[in-house]
Amino acid sequence: MADSKSASPTKHKRTSPATFYRQVVAELRKVVWPTQQQLVTYFFVVLVFVLVVMTFVSLLDLAFGKLAFEIFG
Repeated sequence: MADSKSASPTKHKRTSPATFYRQVVAELRKVVWPTQQQLVTYFFVVLVFVLVVMTFVSLLDLAFGKLAFEIFG
């Protein structure tokens, strides 16, 4: 069975730091950045979601803690 590394003899040439920087800038120009209003909306949506999940996990922790004390206490 042939080794997969020896099956592809093509070698990749390293990119210079200047070329890498130019490519990064070119890719960032393609990004569609959110408006300030969208950013504020997304912030509050994430904040509410995190609070809901935090409350849910806290209630589960409280319930399982009480259950453990009932069983072992």
